[in-house]
Amino acid sequence: MPELPEVESVRRGLARWVTGARVEGVRVLDERILGTTSQRDIPAGAGRVLAAEVDGAGLLAPERRGKFLWVPLSDGQRALALHLGMSGQLRIHTPDEPLHRHTRAVFELAPPEPPGQGPAAEERVELRFVDQRIFGHVGIEPLVYGRAHWGSAERRPVGASAAEIAPDPFEEGFDVAATARVMGLRRSPVKAVLLDQGVVSGIGNIYADEALHAAGVHPAALAARLRPARLRAVLEAARSVMAAALDAGGTSFDALYVHVNGESGRYALNVYGREGHPCKRCGTPIVREKFRNRSSHFCPRCQRKR
Repeated sequence: MPELPEVESVRRGLARWVTGARVEGVRVLDERILGTTSQRDIPAGAGRVLAAEVDGAGLLAPERRGKFLWVPLSDGQRALALHLGMSGQLRIHTPDEPLHRHTRAVFELAPPEPPGQGPAAEERVELRFVDQRIFGHVGIEPLVYGRAHWGSAERRPVGASAAEIAPDPFEEGFDVAATARVMGLRRSPVKAVLLDQGVVSGIGNIYADEALHAAGVHPAALAARLRPARLRAVLEAARSVMAAALDAGGTSFDALYVHVNGESGRYALNVYGREGHPCKRCGTPIVREKFRNRSSHFCPRCQRKR
């Protein structure tokens, strides 16, 4: 599942092409992409409805909270939701390029028009949603006010699907100390708290393992028993690790996660997926243990359970 660095890499790639563009046409090639993994009962003609809603609409700069991505429309009331899920890709192509066989929807975009001129045909591009397994989702949703930061009453507009998740560590105003205090109230393993999108968003299994290794904290340690300074260190490590991953374009384990130009991420992981390999810090073999319905990877020497 793409996590914050991967979704942010896609958002940055989209920004160049969609900010200020106008939707000139929509082709929904597989209406299943208009549902979600829990709701696949798609009304007949839903693709035509979506096309009618966004045809001619202006697009603003794409935005993100945690792993959720949306493009506000110029009416200031709605947004185009673009959820990658486990296998979705957002790709920019010229209209003459052949469609990938797993293309589910195509948005025909015209760039911003210079004063007194129309956009040249060669400047038009297509935003294509490619999804092999159809775990992603495309749709129109209202803009609503999202959750405030811990320790603050200030809220910002977000796509409705992101309304109930907590702010992420890259948002302006993110309060590490206040978030750490909330974490310290939870009598759950600290990794479970990091994965709770209601506490802090954007961190998934990969970067939770990486952050805990960087902070020297065992994933099974109870959050309520960790000193506030250690919880702050975990959050700072999460932000630092994800920033490094973002600089490398994220992490690609297979061909399903790519940037809008088709390139893969290049971030080199320290513990996740490295069971049996030596810890890059101390040389001890990395251990993999079951963690709920997932796995945890950690160094038993650097991350002793206290």
